[in-house]
Amino acid sequence: MRGFLKCLAGTVLALSSLYIVMARAEDKAEKIPLDKVPKAVMDAIKGRFPGAGISSVEKEKEGDKIVYDIELKHNGRKFEMDILEDGTILEVEKEVALKDVPDAVKKAVRDKYPQAMIKEVMEVNKVKDKQETPDRYEVTIETAEKKTMEVVVSLDGKMVKGEGE
Repeated sequence: MRGFLKCLAGTVLALSSLYIVMARAEDKAEKIPLDKVPKAVMDAIKGRFPGAGISSVEKEKEGDKIVYDIELKHNGRKFEMDILEDGTILEVEKEVALKDVPDAVKKAVRDKYPQAMIKEVMEVNKVKDKQETPDRYEVTIETAEKKTMEVVVSLDGKMVKGEGE
């Protein structure tokens, strides 16, 4: 009987581990070829960025919703979009030249990571009723140890959050 219980416990443990791995895998983004992107999502992209070159599309589940993460170039500038399956745009990220980044944002990053070099800045805009409103900045830096990481900074530079913090 003990042998049976140990075997049963081992099986339950193995199945629990498998369930956890599968649940985590479900949350991961999946690359999608352009011909598999829903028409509503493509229409949203073309409506906001006519003639844009799409470089990547990833599909992921966020809660009970399917969200498409789009990376594209439009008029020589990098953009990213988060779009629901029905074509509703949730977020638009715009590449910002370092000279155009607010001083408070640059100072916040430099204060927290004094040896780091700012590599890229994206202004994240929330979208509601097709109106884009700046929400925060995502700043990609390279540390003195040559590690690349992204930090999130509020519009006023008061909040800085790095990867894993």
